[in-house]
Amino acid sequence: NGLAYEMVRGLGELQLGFRGELTMSEQMEQLVEALHDEKLPMWWVKLGFPSTRPLRSWLVNLKERCTQLEDWIADPLNTPKVVDVSKLFNPQSFLTAIKQRCCQESHQELDKLQVYTEVTKRDVRQVDSVPREGAYVTGMYLEGARWDTNSNSLEDSKPKEMFTRMPVVNCKAGPATDREDKNIYHCPTYCVPTRRPYYVFAA
Repeated sequence: NGLAYEMVRGLGELQLGFRGELTMSEQMEQLVEALHDEKLPMWWVKLGFPSTRPLRSWLVNLKERCTQLEDWIADPLNTPKVVDVSKLFNPQSFLTAIKQRCCQESHQELDKLQVYTEVTKRDVRQVDSVPREGAYVTGMYLEGARWDTNSNSLEDSKPKEMFTRMPVVNCKAGPATDREDKNIYHCPTYCVPTRRPYYVFAA
């Protein structure tokens, strides 16, 4: 991972600089200044994932992302029971993999498929197995609205509640269609609250 390499390299050079074993460069001074101000260093931003988090929260989130990947690598042949899409470095690739698996099972063309979502009534702790189709995901939030598990529909958000966490969502692939259903809202999803240009898909 280029981000991890740059972090280790840059911080290692910084330690050598503090000990007087390496001349402080302009890039090293910029790193010191960013860390002192609790901001993300420029190269970490360029090599990293889209994020609006401050440095401390960003580091915690990076560790959680790496932990999810390490757990998956430990058992690479099986999809986790629930995948936290907010902790994937490239969520679009995961959604494409869902469509590719559907292609293999149903012998349909990839470009004629799209990802559909089905909101469950469960949280992560209540999921004990993978779904028959697609994959269970978590880590999705609504802005300016909330999901009512009783009516299984979108509702107005409560006072002083800007963001609400969604229950576990089943993402699965199916034939793409232009037909509109007035009872279904295609909600655009983004990697960060600032939205553009980090669009992921219509859930």
